[in-house]
Amino acid sequence: MNVTDQILTEIKAYQTIIIHRHQRPDPDALGSQVGLAEILRTSFPDKDIYQVGGPVEGLEFLALMDEVADDVYQGALVIVTDTANSPRISDDRYTLGAKLIKIDHHPNDEPYGDLVWVNTEASSCSEIIYDFYNHHQDELVLNDAAARLLYAGIVGDTGRFLYPATTSHTLKVAAELMSYDFNPTDLNRELEQIPMSVAKLAGYVYQNIEVDQNGAAKVILPQSLLSEYGIVDSETAAIVSLPGVIDEVLAWGIFVQQPEGYYRVRLRSKGPVINELAKKHHGGGHPLASGANAKNLDEVAEIYQEIQQLCKNHKK
Repeated sequence: MNVTDQILTEIKAYQTIIIHRHQRPDPDALGSQVGLAEILRTSFPDKDIYQVGGPVEGLEFLALMDEVADDVYQGALVIVTDTANSPRISDDRYTLGAKLIKIDHHPNDEPYGDLVWVNTEASSCSEIIYDFYNHHQDELVLNDAAARLLYAGIVGDTGRFLYPATTSHTLKVAAELMSYDFNPTDLNRELEQIPMSVAKLAGYVYQNIEVDQNGAAKVILPQSLLSEYGIVDSETAAIVSLPGVIDEVLAWGIFVQQPEGYYRVRLRSKGPVINELAKKHHGGGHPLASGANAKNLDEVAEIYQEIQQLCKNHKK
């Protein structure tokens, strides 16, 4: 029995299923989480299916979360999507269920859960959820709402099909999802739109980016600047990819100071592998897209030096 068969067997065995995703959700976190929830609700209308995890931080047009009491977890199956390590799971109550399943596309550095399905070749966790449905079309139903969510997740994690994780399979899945009844053009526009405050921050990024001779780049966004622009941390996700359009930039870090004083580090690369660097600084992720944390400006400088060395080695 392969892992998708095992997961479907567990889903069939439980009356209550509670689906989690990671903190500070992006379109793929919500797409995979709620896309799976929609598939299961449509396929098993007599089951109790919940999506949990608190605020969705500006992505309300995709999905909202359910409020669930602690006792609902008793005897429940818990599924976590798109979350590499357990500290990032949104809502600590994921441990209260009877069984835990992890479905993800990040490197499996922490294989938490009773059953683990990780496919690092997938463009997104939403692509994996589609594959789960596709493997079991005789028993599962994908409705229009699920198709819209999974499409949003794939578009989000592939950067509108620009990133290297995009494969021919990814495009086939996206094409199949587009055959359902939702408007991909309107959805793409909603995913792309940013408020004026973030547009002004984008101008700051381009004006203040620092790039060395090997293409290592950094931008520091202090809390005072975010306050000046009226921006919260979740909104800075929209500017993380901006340095990538600059010819001279090979790998970069966006260092976003948090209200507590430490820096959230968003790392991206066009070639040098950066997830090992991220792991050294309380983070992780994909080879070309990762996140980390820096306790102060000294650690920010240390991380930037490591990015510089990676770029230098990559160019040799």
